[in-house]
Amino acid sequence: MKPYYQDESVTLYNGDCQELADKWTSADVLVTDPPYGVEWTGHNSSYRTDGERVTTTHKAISGDHDAAARDAVLAQWGNRPAIVFGSWRVARPDRTEHRLIWHKQGQAPGPLKAAFMSQDEEIYVIGKGFRKSSPPLRSVITTTEARSVEVAKIGHPTPKPVGLMEVLIDRCPPGTIADPFAGSGATLIAARNLGRKSVGIELEERYCELIASRLSQTAFDLGALA
Repeated sequence: MKPYYQDESVTLYNGDCQELADKWTSADVLVTDPPYGVEWTGHNSSYRTDGERVTTTHKAISGDHDAAARDAVLAQWGNRPAIVFGSWRVARPDRTEHRLIWHKQGQAPGPLKAAFMSQDEEIYVIGKGFRKSSPPLRSVITTTEARSVEVAKIGHPTPKPVGLMEVLIDRCPPGTIADPFAGSGATLIAARNLGRKSVGIELEERYCELIASRLSQTAFDLGALA
């Protein structure tokens, strides 16, 4: 199968990651943001540019009715090192060694009237071999970018900050990074920024086009960390 996009660091395929397992399971580390299994229903996002408001409509995420896609990919991956995003509303993956928290400090205020509002997502560390340091990386990683603006500007409903992905990949064992749910391309961009090779699979062609466009930009997209 011909790659949708390829350069000296990144190879991207358009298709079903389970059907294209031979393209990514030979990598060394899995870093991915799969469907969480929370039945996210979509929304509109917007931002202002040159005095005009730009609004983007985001459809529901394919395969998000349960965690079957996530668990199938992890079964294909086996016991090797992996970093996987998820939600506390769904059971954590088997073999989870540690849980990190992405604190979204730049998130919008949310509903006008509610008792509670989530401002974080979980990140699961699976397997061994992650880089150690003194002091260790703390379990809460904070980003400060305006989330709703980033969603609208990037054109994907759940883009992860590239800076956040760099922090995570910097802890990964050496070798090629695999992302079978490439989404907005943040994992692939971060891997390239760190001098790592990566391979991504994305089911929807519109997001492959988005990833290819982002990768083709000469300026590195670093994201905002606190």
